[in-house]
Amino acid sequence: MTGRLAGKTALITGSDSGIGQATAIEFGREGADVVVHYLHDHAGANHTRAEIEKVGRRAVVVQGDISVEYQVEAMFDEALAEFDRLDVLMNDAGVDASGIPVADLDTETWDRCIRTNVYGTFFCSRRFVRHRKEQGGGGRIINITSIHQEVARAGGADYDTSKGAMLEFAKSLALEVAPMRMNVNNIGPGMVLTPFNQEAIDDPKYLEEQVQSIPWKRAAQPSEIAKLAVFLASDDADYVTGSTYFMDGGLMQNQGQGA
Repeated sequence: MTGRLAGKTALITGSDSGIGQATAIEFGREGADVVVHYLHDHAGANHTRAEIEKVGRRAVVVQGDISVEYQVEAMFDEALAEFDRLDVLMNDAGVDASGIPVADLDTETWDRCIRTNVYGTFFCSRRFVRHRKEQGGGGRIINITSIHQEVARAGGADYDTSKGAMLEFAKSLALEVAPMRMNVNNIGPGMVLTPFNQEAIDDPKYLEEQVQSIPWKRAAQPSEIAKLAVFLASDDADYVTGSTYFMDGGLMQNQGQGA
């Protein structure tokens, strides 16, 4: 622990599990207080809070559906009633690909993915920017996108479209908030051992098969993504904005092999 985030307060959506949980805990270890957000997994959120409190930092748990505007507003109101300010927003909560071809994809499934991944990022970012303006500027936004903001898959049109939209949203927002010295960046993970990849966690044989397309021949741990998020939230990343940091063991570089 280096105290790189000492004195900062972060709100991390989807911090009841996976990358969000690992990042919330790592932020606590680095000196930050954390607003832990969840949708359904109250026990997971409380575990995150307990881990942060173990290292002597403050944590508060908030619940809400980020795809619903008024719930996002209520979530921020609750967070700001506990903490005077928020310095970092990490948009992590999201919906995975349905695996359904476009011809068979129903509108409700499409909407659920787009509203959560795109609208949720928009609602949270908008409220955060407004809050930081009231604070005189500054702040960090970190979006968890995916290599699939650029790499398409059959059956992933809903998810891949949402992540591509998050890419362009971050780039546009980075330009808008640069005068107030706010940084906006994306982390684009490859295969990470989170609930999104539960089959790989549960079945070593399946995992071994899946990692063969990754040059590093392994999946990432959520804690590895968290360490990159610490850098982007810290003062060390002051001159970094509008960028995506891919963390995929070389997977994106391997997509064209054999062509």
